[in-house]
Amino acid sequence: MEMELTLGPIAYHWTAETRRDFYARVADEAPIDTVYLGEVICSKRAPFFEAEIPRIAERLVRGGKRVVLSTLAEVMLPRERKATADLAEVEDFEIEVNNAAGLQVRGNRPHRIGPFLNAYNEATIAWMAGQGATHFCLPTEMSGPAIAAAASAAAGLGVGVEVQVFGRAPLAVSARCYHARAHSRTKDNCQFVCEEDPDGMPLKTLDGRSVLRVNGIQTQSESYVNLMAELPELAANGVGHARLMPQQVDMIAVARIFRDRIDGRLDAEGASAALSGVCGAASFSNGFYHGAAGYRRIEAAAVRA
Repeated sequence: MEMELTLGPIAYHWTAETRRDFYARVADEAPIDTVYLGEVICSKRAPFFEAEIPRIAERLVRGGKRVVLSTLAEVMLPRERKATADLAEVEDFEIEVNNAAGLQVRGNRPHRIGPFLNAYNEATIAWMAGQGATHFCLPTEMSGPAIAAAASAAAGLGVGVEVQVFGRAPLAVSARCYHARAHSRTKDNCQFVCEEDPDGMPLKTLDGRSVLRVNGIQTQSESYVNLMAELPELAANGVGHARLMPQQVDMIAVARIFRDRIDGRLDAEGASAALSGVCGAASFSNGFYHGAAGYRRIEAAAVRA
């Protein structure tokens, strides 16, 4: 199958040192085609790392990676509007827009559309393409048939389509920071408590089920999305890019397994077993793709040679 492998932006508040080391390994070792950089969740985190981005981007480019800069998913404050506007002026790298404010300031100049914008249907994709969008990472809640329809529409417009195939699903962002509130702090005086949960904070339902995780203002799935078995169908339906989201596992190993699956060196069963070995106790889900509850793991379609 023909498909490029991409790495989404780090969603968590990892330290600057952790990020530098992570991207150095990605540059040197990961079979990744495109890397998305930038703070997408909380603007308060950005100063810890934004000075490093030019050096990280240069290192990634030297390693043969395409670099795309991602905007915030939620823009509320003047500093967030300014950061988004400043990023929209960048011409050295492609820009992935994750909020309507980014669309406004980017204008009709070429840009990518991130998964936080609601490009769920053909009409929306066509309209955004008319405003300069060249590439779409579709929302993770879309089913297989909906993805196929979107990819078909995108192909007719000459734009690319990307789908998240690994990592916690980005479900929602809020004006409030539940992460801070859970520690009896306010959003303005959070003391960056989210740094204590580099793979998100587990959240249980009233009946004790683990379904969600909290990451600052973001709600994520507890399980890792895993569309390893669905890769051939995605490729056949016109999806040209498979996105991995960074998690607290060996992402170089994860990328190699997905690359081996895409290139035919591993079948679905072998690749899934290898991925389970890397991810340990983490649970997997593919429910959204199969039109079911997102947290579910649908085994019926799981093994395809």
